[in-house]
Amino acid sequence: MNKPPNTPATTGLRHAMHGFEDLRQLVERGTVTTVLLAVPDMQGRLKGKRIGAMHFLDRVAADGSAMCAYVLATDVDMRPLDGFALASFDTGYGDMGLLPAPDAVYQLSWIPRTALVFADAIGHDGQPVGVAPRQILGQQLTRLASRGISAQVGLESEFVLCHDGNTDAKETGHRGIQPVTRDNLDYALDHPRVMRRYIEELEECLAGMGRPIEAIKTESAPGQIEVTFPYGDPMAAADTHLLFKHAARTIGEGSGMAPTFMAAPMTGVGSGCHIHLSLMGDGIPLFAETDGKMPELARYAIAGLLDVLPHLALLYAPTANSYKRLVPGTFAPVNFTWGRDNRTCAIRVVGRGDSLHLEIRLPGANANPYLALAAVLAAVQHGLDHKLEPPRPCIGNAFKEAVAPPTPRSLEEALAALQSSPLAASDLLTPAGVVHYTNAARHEIAAHRMAVTDVDLRREFATA
Repeated sequence: MNKPPNTPATTGLRHAMHGFEDLRQLVERGTVTTVLLAVPDMQGRLKGKRIGAMHFLDRVAADGSAMCAYVLATDVDMRPLDGFALASFDTGYGDMGLLPAPDAVYQLSWIPRTALVFADAIGHDGQPVGVAPRQILGQQLTRLASRGISAQVGLESEFVLCHDGNTDAKETGHRGIQPVTRDNLDYALDHPRVMRRYIEELEECLAGMGRPIEAIKTESAPGQIEVTFPYGDPMAAADTHLLFKHAARTIGEGSGMAPTFMAAPMTGVGSGCHIHLSLMGDGIPLFAETDGKMPELARYAIAGLLDVLPHLALLYAPTANSYKRLVPGTFAPVNFTWGRDNRTCAIRVVGRGDSLHLEIRLPGANANPYLALAAVLAAVQHGLDHKLEPPRPCIGNAFKEAVAPPTPRSLEEALAALQSSPLAASDLLTPAGVVHYTNAARHEIAAHRMAVTDVDLRREFATA
């Protein structure tokens, strides 16, 4: 479980290198020979290019680089999509700039002699690309800072580790791939050898990069693992999440295993990406209790989350598969409720005294962390702006709270909710951003609507 930001756990979240000066020392010693210049795409994946380390330091670090802007205008299969103002056949699919971020430099411990540097997407006008996930989160952090407030977050991500014995898995639609374990190993400490070795290597790689894990545990579903990171800066937390997924896949490939970050990798199984959130002001935790009473800022934040997140599901549940997790029985929320230490609620209030913080349980493992965090921070600030008060807390089984608004049941519902949200067009995405991400959702819906699935074949092949 994540610990609040005033505990020693925060010391674990620190940059492995202090900008380009530390990188130059490693390059001059021959420890680093290649730099991966990376930008998060719409799906929350690392995209970029390999650059010679010395060339990066001599030219790219100051002048930047470029890549085709279609990287921020594709579907999950990297197919160029119609309807994007940023990049299309009508615009000629031109470049966007990549400006390296000196405070986001990491030496990768799972790829020899390699460092990764995050970059911000820059348009032809020299301004940040407004629809880039890193920029969307950055805007919310800037708004929060203008209040004299900073956010501290810890991400808690689940995934399912599978055997990857089929070299043609993608051609066969990943059929036949099985989790590495069959039993319920929730909180177990006696793991099968293949899982234990994988976990140990993942821990070592992330610690070697300067992003040590706070805790790791096996979950109740076959092959399911939960990784919890310490509290820290939201942008660094999102960057770390992408690096963690990159490491998890690289390590798996080298050992004949494949992690999947699908929100619902199997029927009845859900993998989440929970967000633990605290607010700080002048080094003081603003959610801290006094005489056992929750402060008004915490109440406003909860109310803002419950008021706004129903409209922003597209940002934390971005695919059709996301909504197969938001069903009863998977420990994922099915309505917008809150409660004290209640895992059936969408918003769980955790801890006591100075340790009190919020756990937002809505995002799935497939969420883009930058967009999910931006949605959460926008909702919190909405609550602060309007001094909203939450409804009564849920005591008991929140799945049975019939009066609470339900979570969207499909990507179509989430799309409609975002299109009707005035907050999305003003304080979060901007009108252009709403058009960009709703266009992506429509393409995702169309892809699923036309596809013949295993369920179609099983139910109708011999019976239609």
